[in-house]
Amino acid sequence: MRPTVWWEGDRVIMIDQRLLPGEEHYVHCRTPEEVAQAIKEMVIRGAPAIGVAAAFGLVLATKGSPGETASTFEAAAALLGATRPTAVNLFWAIERMRRRYEAARDDVPKALLDEALAIETEDLAACRRIGDLGAELLPFGVRLLTHCNAGALATAGYGTALGVVRSAARAGKLTRVFAGETRPYLQGARLTAWELGREGLPTTLITDSMAGHMMSRGEVDAVVVGADRIAANGDVANKIGTYTLGVLARENGLPFYVAAPVSTIDLRTTTGAHIPIEERSPDEVVMHAGRRVAPLGIDVRNPAFDVTPHRYITAIVCERGVARAPFGESLQALVSAPSS
Repeated sequence: MRPTVWWEGDRVIMIDQRLLPGEEHYVHCRTPEEVAQAIKEMVIRGAPAIGVAAAFGLVLATKGSPGETASTFEAAAALLGATRPTAVNLFWAIERMRRRYEAARDDVPKALLDEALAIETEDLAACRRIGDLGAELLPFGVRLLTHCNAGALATAGYGTALGVVRSAARAGKLTRVFAGETRPYLQGARLTAWELGREGLPTTLITDSMAGHMMSRGEVDAVVVGADRIAANGDVANKIGTYTLGVLARENGLPFYVAAPVSTIDLRTTTGAHIPIEERSPDEVVMHAGRRVAPLGIDVRNPAFDVTPHRYITAIVCERGVARAPFGESLQALVSAPSS
């Protein structure tokens, strides 16, 4: 499988995730405006992948006249930062690129491209480490339930939650993955099932409303999900429906693991109550495959994320280690730890 997003020549190339699994099409972005549109319209999605794409978008902002570099960089940073409010990796990547821009002396575009490529490379390495650390927590024969898509498509490659799945499979521990469909955008049905199916991993697709039933029948051993933002106290924002799985896992005595890079930890946000939750278009709820499935005039809510309180979370797996309660202390330790 090709990377989710990469730099080639003078442009950013990304797979159009809106068309999967039916069509494998690649979008070429030559301006920061095109990158921002791709992020906003979910051509590319997944917190780490969005961060990588934004970093490349800022490289494109410095390709013009040297005299306009400062203004175009900040304009592009503001434009990209306005695309998806919940995923903190977006703002982390923009701030990292800003620091590199301010420190650059000569050949600013090259300095920024080097930094964006480093973000991409580091994310891939982080995901592999997250996968291996997460797999160590699992028993042999494990049956995992996951939600949304936290795989290669959501990162620079390998994935966070699906990184744990892949590492567990390599270690001979994995028996089966249950992929929740993830309404209304169906990232689980369209993307996770596509990824795991291409690799021949044993995968069963279920509707979101089936998760509790499968748990109650003893068919699930653990839940593993990704994250878009982790508050300082361990509350986790992830795709809508994750909170429900946290409650169900607690009720059924199952471990609930969150897999995410350190860049997803936002120590400036004290609790999940302060995480901004993106509301998306009602069309995602009332339309399916171009056809309307709800009556005209009906009121619609479409929050794209929810917050799982830290009390439902068994452990948060990052590339620097595993955080457990009390999360206020363990997450601070991971953020402060030197990167390997």
